Amino acid sequence: MPTIELEQVAKYYKQKRKHRNDKRYEIGVEDVSLTIRQGDFVFVIGSSGAGKSTLLSLIAGQTKPTRGRVYVGHKDLNWMMKFSRNRASILFGKVWQEPTLIRNRTVEENLLLAARLACPKDGPKQLAPKVKKVLGLVGLSGFERKYPVEMSIGEGRKVELARALIGSPPILVLDEITANLDEDSIWDVFHLLNELNRRGTTIIMTTHASQYVNIMCRRVITLVDGRVFGDVKKGRYGDVTEKKKVTLLSAYGTDLI
Repeated sequence: MPTIELEQVAKYYKQKRKHRNDKRYEIGVEDVSLTIRQGDFVFVIGSSGAGKSTLLSLIAGQTKPTRGRVYVGHKDLNWMMKFSRNRASILFGKVWQEPTLIRNRTVEENLLLAARLACPKDGPKQLAPKVKKVLGLVGLSGFERKYPVEMSIGEGRKVELARALIGSPPILVLDEITANLDEDSIWDVFHLLNELNRRGTTIIMTTHASQYVNIMCRRVITLVDGRVFGDVKKGRYGDVTEKKKVTLLSAYGTDLI
């Protein structure tokens, strides 16, 4: 099963230049070294702009690092994406912050498109039950004929989670999936993710649902200005090492996250 390794990874974004020789850039993440083993459940937390989405995008191969390497199963992820993009991509089930459902396709059609990519050897008779199964898992049985515009934001997020699950990937990368969900729905999502993780799926997610992070008591990685300031095995929201806490308090006061 794949282990994810980041070695001194950095991602910089070019800013609009006011002058020809202006080489300013924005830091996405910088000098990040992490190992995430198969079966880990990891929360990536931090304030807006801390680099959470960038880190998840690098892990999933959606973004190429400016410096450093990302390995999955001891293979360079950039190399995998270049020469076998489909093979690499089916390792990850992904839900991003921005909605990605096709608005003029039904829920069933959106999920079937994903299923054909994730399970290319399966025919229509094999794919249809997969669609029903994943919709049942996220509590949306009977939504096959609905269009994205007919659903709430929270329901749309659940459909995107169902789409991420349809190929039974070994790794789930989830960017703020709990945003805009009510408390009951958030708990349902965490209950499902906990069960998937219990069965061996690696979960890597960003969330601002601090009380649920504290209840789950899983690994918590805290980013500040693109750098890792905390990596606690059984952590709580905002946990950082004591040495770095002093640095953060002196620089940012009490508003760390």
